[in-house]
Amino acid sequence: MADEEISILIGGEAGAGISAAGFSLGKVFMRGGLHVFGTVDYPSLIRGGHNFYMVRAGQDLVYNHWDNHDLIIALDANTIQRHWKELKQGGGIIYDSDEIATDSTDLPKDVKNLFPVPLKTIVKEVKGRPVVRNTVALGAAIGILGYNIEILEDILQEIFTDKGDKVVAMNVNAARAGYDYTKEHYSKKLAYQLQPSKKVQKNRILLTGNEAIALGAIAAGCKFYAAYPMTPASPLLHFLIAQAERFGIVTVQTESEIAAINMAVGASYAGVRTMTGTSGGGFCLMTEALSMAGMVETPLVLMLAQRTGPSTGLPTYTAQSDLRFAIHASHGEFPRVVIAPGDVNECFEFTIDAFNLADEFQIPIILLTDKHLLESHASTQPFSIEKLVINRGKLLPMTPYSDKEPYHRHRLTEDGISPRLIPGTPGALTHSDSAVHKESGFHGDRCSIATEMADKRYRKVPKLLKRLEKKPCTKIYGPKKADVTLVGWGSTKGVALEALRLLDKDNIKANFLQVIYLTPFPAEAVKAGLNDQNPILVEGNQTAQLGSLIKEHTSIELTKRILRYDGRGFNPLQLTRRIKEEI
Repeated sequence: MADEEISILIGGEAGAGISAAGFSLGKVFMRGGLHVFGTVDYPSLIRGGHNFYMVRAGQDLVYNHWDNHDLIIALDANTIQRHWKELKQGGGIIYDSDEIATDSTDLPKDVKNLFPVPLKTIVKEVKGRPVVRNTVALGAAIGILGYNIEILEDILQEIFTDKGDKVVAMNVNAARAGYDYTKEHYSKKLAYQLQPSKKVQKNRILLTGNEAIALGAIAAGCKFYAAYPMTPASPLLHFLIAQAERFGIVTVQTESEIAAINMAVGASYAGVRTMTGTSGGGFCLMTEALSMAGMVETPLVLMLAQRTGPSTGLPTYTAQSDLRFAIHASHGEFPRVVIAPGDVNECFEFTIDAFNLADEFQIPIILLTDKHLLESHASTQPFSIEKLVINRGKLLPMTPYSDKEPYHRHRLTEDGISPRLIPGTPGALTHSDSAVHKESGFHGDRCSIATEMADKRYRKVPKLLKRLEKKPCTKIYGPKKADVTLVGWGSTKGVALEALRLLDKDNIKANFLQVIYLTPFPAEAVKAGLNDQNPILVEGNQTAQLGSLIKEHTSIELTKRILRYDGRGFNPLQLTRRIKEEI
């Protein structure tokens, strides 16, 4: 029987093309009209180590990876040993019979559906390199599932077209050979079959959070990006470097995170929209320059990609432990905005808003993300820019300055926001000292000046709050009246939405309160969302940092907490079990 959804794990050693295979499989399902979510797991090793990719596809929306799987594709024995217990009842394992003998002790006796496929032999027959085993395995999986092999062949042609007809033909032949082998030997032997959707949704895209943020930056008119590579923010740098010439973006891989943020602030001061990105340790190095951006009132968008800490921690695994750090980082006091998108669509949307807010209020904006969101793939409709609005705030055109009064970069205004001129504008001197300065931007050390300028910077906040009232600073999913309200932020959105479905099947009415704008904190919206219901906090950190913010700003303490801080994201079944225990 055809299933409404399916979960597949593909695993092997680093270098075996695991992530590429998982992504390709996700695209196959998406092209068939299914909704897709995929995530990769890999250790922080230069060479070797166990990698695996989990892809889930269904007729309905899927928001997160699953706890267990219908099919495991094992390119080595280690994958079987690590993951066979994650198989659903009736699930199966595809493995390389050239690598693992049928009587091997590596094969679990409790699994009935073992599907040996001579992957290495088939690779030799199509005259491919060893890494082509992953393509053969994909074809074999399509055959066992009864899916459409022609979709995979089309995708392989797209992937390898730049490498020439021979490479395309070799990969297509490899996939077809794997498909033919399983269709001949194991047709309909797996309980789980998957068919393309009858309502095929065309032109959808499959992308990561990093890619969605990059597209948002491009749409917003970002013209300068500087960063030092640091997982999981590095793919944002790679994407923008690849697109730099096409979209006219100066993209620089710097020698350090300190150089990256200083270059970004400098480029912004020169008048272009700029951005930088990093992770926890890199953000530590950036905090002095972040404070400088606050002092000289220069717009800046910074993407902070959370991973497990402290120190080096688990550099390729996820966490939500930098929330308080993002809100309070740097010495001194200055306004900022911290935004935490929860899926790829929000990554695109809120990146655009981050650039507008930065320019409008001349402050730093932090996009607070994490590894799970940034490196997981999700299918969605192409992003629309029909209603795109670019707001450069009080940035004046570069025409000769003609006012009778001399130009003062930090002119005192009622709303605290001073007109900006691009340095080099004829007739005006633009100056901004990073020390306490006067309206002119030149140094001034009197007490009255320090107080006056501090008050000026914070006069932006009332207008900022009014501006944010027009934004969805929080969102509520599920019924208004519920037995339990899940409260979370960032990448917990996906698993929370999956948990709502599971709880509904057990006749438990639940909803989810997502907090998106974390500073300034939307206290009234959060209080309205809690609405005296039974709240349970769901966070990827040890100290319930969102919970502490809620208590600080609303006096409401969320005593029921489900916290995970081992580097892995929540799984829907696991979370649902914990919720039932708390209820």
